[in-house]
Amino acid sequence: MTNERVYIETYGCQMNFADSEVVGSILTGAGYGLAGGVEEADFVLINTCAIRDNAEQRVRHRVRELRALQNRRRGLRIGILGCMAERLQSRLMEEEDNLSFVCGPDAYRRLPELLAQVRGGQKAAEVELSATETYADIEPVRLASNGISAYISIMRGCQNYCAYCVVPYTRGRERSRDPQTVVDEARSLFERGYREVTLLGQNVNSYRCGDTGFPELMERVAQIDPRLRVRFATSHPKDLGDRLLEVMARHANICRCIHLPVQSGSDRMLKLMNRKYTVEWYLDRVESIRRHLPGCSITTDVIAGFCTETEEDHQATLELFRRVRYDYAYMFKYSLREGTYAARHMADDIDEAEKTRRLNEIIALQGQIALENNQHEVGREYEVLVEGESHRSKERLFGRNSQNKVIVFDRGDAVAGTYRRVKVESCTAATLLGTLTD
Repeated sequence: MTNERVYIETYGCQMNFADSEVVGSILTGAGYGLAGGVEEADFVLINTCAIRDNAEQRVRHRVRELRALQNRRRGLRIGILGCMAERLQSRLMEEEDNLSFVCGPDAYRRLPELLAQVRGGQKAAEVELSATETYADIEPVRLASNGISAYISIMRGCQNYCAYCVVPYTRGRERSRDPQTVVDEARSLFERGYREVTLLGQNVNSYRCGDTGFPELMERVAQIDPRLRVRFATSHPKDLGDRLLEVMARHANICRCIHLPVQSGSDRMLKLMNRKYTVEWYLDRVESIRRHLPGCSITTDVIAGFCTETEEDHQATLELFRRVRYDYAYMFKYSLREGTYAARHMADDIDEAEKTRRLNEIIALQGQIALENNQHEVGREYEVLVEGESHRSKERLFGRNSQNKVIVFDRGDAVAGTYRRVKVESCTAATLLGTLTD
């Protein structure tokens, strides 16, 4: 046991936030306290993303920023967790010499031992990947929870090996949790007052444990209680089948929002990226979503300026956006990642200015589409799960509808964690504005 405290900072995707909650559980179970901020901590653990260079540079900046605090508090030790630790391993401690330890995403059970080594004056690294680790037996500590929504990791790793992506090398091969542990965790959350869970995996459509695939798992979670909303992320287009859409159509509490990363609207680029589908296949999946789930929101990821991308390829991406009309998109310039297939075998031959121009065109188009989509929502009424106060006014609350769109409305008698009916009165490209109707 120890009276020392840890503070966990998280960067990157939903999976990283879920992992930080696992880390919190492991360390509190070993006797560590959770600090409310870096000033109160004996250890600062930074859980990292390595998918783009910009994400890594933000972490490096943060590590260097913390040096001033270390100079004031000589006992403060800093460690890097997650994908960046796995990618760079002990080299990271050489490059950032105020780091004391690194720990990869499959080694979190060893953190108490690593922290003990660091306390004894050593530097420590544990980055071995596992073929079996899922942390299924660990009840996460809900670090940043609002008490309403929670993440549940249902699987770890990825083996799609998209040419640009570092995830298979930092998180290992796919492995799925036992479905009963997922159902039990979701039921426990509901019984504690949570009203929404998001099932997480790098490619949830690949979930498989015995005879249970992802559609069957979704159905089991949805059947816990109709008052429990169920979301999921992320779907790979090559694996999104009608069986899942049929399950979603049967259960109103499975949210009508599907994140379907496309990455490019050009078949040539999709082949170079090793995405394993064509634009025709992707559009067929979009059509199937809309046939089974009218009004379902579709969101995406896209990369501008991947290796050898031509203006024709770029225009094909813009045309795909016009056809699909996404409600939201995560849009990025291509960032070469060391160790990936593209880094080993392709030239990063699109200059930064051209990448930026193409990205800005995509952003502008998507902003226009999002605004037009939201304008069509005016006059409609939705059931909203109330999440809390609006950032701009304590007199207003916000929540999300099934399509994952944020709706801000006058407080009235609504309280967080309840479902209320809201009519949309106006909008911006990012937000719907409404009034209570019940």
